[in-house]
Amino acid sequence: MQIKVKLSNLRTAPRKARLVVDLVRGKRVAEAQSILLFTANKSAGPVLKLLNSAVASAKNDLKLDESNLYISAITVDEGPKLKRWHPMSRGRAFPIIKRSSHIVLTLSELNPAEKKAVKKTIKKAVKLKAKVKKS
Repeated sequence: MQIKVKLSNLRTAPRKARLVVDLVRGKRVAEAQSILLFTANKSAGPVLKLLNSAVASAKNDLKLDESNLYISAITVDEGPKLKRWHPMSRGRAFPIIKRSSHIVLTLSELNPAEKKAVKKTIKKAVKLKAKVKKS
């Protein structure tokens, strides 16, 4: 099962946000949270918030275990640019481009087969108990 969350229009340049995102790509959720918590970069806060939101969605909506999740994919794309001008001497103008980012994070389960195996063993145990009670 995959959980996909998006953060749009983060007012940080994509090049700077990719530095933070590269630190946590492929990591387990708890490890990624601790890395982001102690990263002294402006982008680390919003990425941590996004990760916590994805984990909360997985827990509450899909009833998944937090310890069984990892970051399968996380990408940073370029968002809209704000274009401004800085006046210079002799009537010239210097362009200022304020960039923004879109971040897409996907969480996946480490062992999705575990749940199915547990359900099968529970069903077998229930059937065995029913047979034992009958005899």
